[in-house]
Parts: sequence; structure tokens; C-alpha cells
Amino acid sequence: MPAKIYRPAKTAMQSGKAKTHLWVLEFDQDQPRKIDPIMGYTSSGDMRQQVKLTFESQEQAEAYAQRNGIEYRVILPKDATRKAVSYSDNFKFNRTQPWTH
Repeated sequence: MPAKIYRPAKTAMQSGKAKTHLWVLEFDQDQPRKIDPIMGYTSSGDMRQQVKLTFESQEQAEAYAQRNGIEYRVILPKDATRKAVSYSDNFKFNRTQPWTH
């Protein structure tokens, strides 16, 4: 069963970078999910979808996958580009758009 190795991005609910330094090995879906007709729950017979393994580095995650014969793909993270913004830039004379409240 194939798996993906990635480093999760920060969630929209936090301003810091907590839980983004670990690498995750997560298995792909083997069976499609089904909706229970009576209760409306979503279920699947594939137990590996629930497994998420965390590692300190990408190399450790790849070594684990190779050691256990797991077919995997690596999704490299995209680093965020930070733009330096100053409060005083709102009041500059050479501003392209007028400042409004």
C-alpha cells in the first residue's frame, strides 16, 4: 500500500509554527469510504487510513518505509515568504493607494 511522507503546514488557527517540524508518514486510501445509509456516518474497511507515524527527520521516515517495504512518495514543504511590513508605511507620501479607515 503506498504512503506519503510530508511535513505538515501550520494551521490557520495558530500564528506560530507548532507541530510543523515533524515529518509524517501517512498511508493512502486503499478502499473508498462509504456512507452508512441508516446513521449517515462515513466509514471504511481500511484500517491503515487511521495510522499516522511521526518522525524527527525526512531521512528517518524514508528509512522506516524502506525497512518495512512500504512504497512511498515524498512531498517537500514550501517555505512561506515573509514580507516585512511597517505600520509607518500606511502614512507614506508615495503610497500608491489612498489610506482609508
